[in-house]
Amino acid sequence: MREPRRLQASRITQETQEASLGQAGLVIAPPYDDEPRRNERIRAREVRLVGADGDQIGIKPLPEALAIARAAELDLVEVAAQANPPVCRIMDYGKYKYEAEQRAKESRRKSRAAELKEMKYRPKISVGDFNTKTSKVEKFLSHGHKVKLTIMFRGREMAHPELGRNILDRVAEAVSEVGKVDQYPRLDGRNMTMVLSPDKRAQQASARKKANENEATAPTAEPPQVEAEAAPASTD
Repeated sequence: MREPRRLQASRITQETQEASLGQAGLVIAPPYDDEPRRNERIRAREVRLVGADGDQIGIKPLPEALAIARAAELDLVEVAAQANPPVCRIMDYGKYKYEAEQRAKESRRKSRAAELKEMKYRPKISVGDFNTKTSKVEKFLSHGHKVKLTIMFRGREMAHPELGRNILDRVAEAVSEVGKVDQYPRLDGRNMTMVLSPDKRAQQASARKKANENEATAPTAEPPQVEAEAAPASTD
């Protein structure tokens, strides 16, 4: 089967470019799938060159662009392969890749920080258990998590949903300085649920309040006492 003319022309053009670069003493290597072409992997005959400081240097033949990058002891990286000619920038690619990985890691960390936590209560929970669980809810909210509160009913407890609503109201009031109600109580089968979300304004107001209280209760420094100098003895 004959090769289509368009593909044949593209292949011939690519082979011609590679041959030209080969004559210039450059070795062509295939690019990685998830990385931009850089240095000898760039296949264009000429590129629009951007300096390391962001200045537009202009359109340069590839060998000259590589020479400029090597003189600066940096890499030539193809940042816009679809442009005509492709845009290449001079940069420290190792540093650039490291910073990109750090940004991606930070983005993943922030996405994990927004996950939904859950805390389960019983309608007849003891005071100690209530305080322990609610303290954890407050900690989750202060760290930026949403929290789903679940009241689990058993048997005849289903006839008294007000018991579960009362617990949820108590939790919401106890954590009002760090969170707010995002989804109001509702029955879901044998459970009653409510969702709390972090309240940044309330957290900031609480922080200011505590700072003012600490400042008001801080002991004031007494002024240093200056001893009066003894009067000189009379010569009379």
